[in-house]
Amino acid sequence: MTTLFVSHGAPTLALEPGNTGRVLAEIATRFPRPDAILVVSAHWDTRVPTVSLATQPETIHDFGGFPPALYAQQYPAPGAPELAQQVASLLQAQDIPVHVHPQRGLDHGAWVPLMLMYPQADIPVTQLSIQSTATPAQQFALGQALQSLQAQNLLILASGAITHNLADFFTANRDAAPLAYVTAFADWVAERIQTRQWQSLLNYRLECPQGAQAHPTADHLMPLFVAAGCAAGLRDTVQRFTPENTYGILAMDAYLWAA
Repeated sequence: MTTLFVSHGAPTLALEPGNTGRVLAEIATRFPRPDAILVVSAHWDTRVPTVSLATQPETIHDFGGFPPALYAQQYPAPGAPELAQQVASLLQAQDIPVHVHPQRGLDHGAWVPLMLMYPQADIPVTQLSIQSTATPAQQFALGQALQSLQAQNLLILASGAITHNLADFFTANRDAAPLAYVTAFADWVAERIQTRQWQSLLNYRLECPQGAQAHPTADHLMPLFVAAGCAAGLRDTVQRFTPENTYGILAMDAYLWAA
């Protein structure tokens, strides 16, 4: 199993991939082609963990006010209902409540990075939701419950953001250098991940001075906690990728754990 966290940025990444797109395409060559992909996206937020049984997941354009070309983008990958059922069983075995959705498609947190990594859209994909009302520790436990998937040739793709302050996104000078807290928080997270200080990472809002500013709400960091829980049992060293900072406030960092 390979676990990958990516910062998916603005939806326009699909049209303007820049350095992030090139890095994601390169990351996809660093491990064997997976038999199936489980995506944990910040844009599917439910009260209870939910997996999709869709056999042909639709491409969801869950955003507004962007160029028409973005709404024309499609990612017609087949679904992975067998993997979804396996994920549900693993969560149930750890007494984690789980629901299944018969047809939920792929939101832009899923299809945008997948389009850049696997443009052929020929690998089966399913999604697992996050819970923004849960604690980071609960999301970490969600990932831990999936560790037995490591015996299979799967990719767990956690898609969120290392920094995600929408107030700054709409008010900051997008052509200026990254705001100080953006790089400070990204580097703080990197140190915790690279030294496996999981408890400190989960307690980011109290232990990191920039934590609350980097994430006024926790939704876009929850996929990272799921990925960390999945990867906590891996012995291999994690790789950090820092392709760019976009709009002065979005650190586009990615982390790769490969067994």
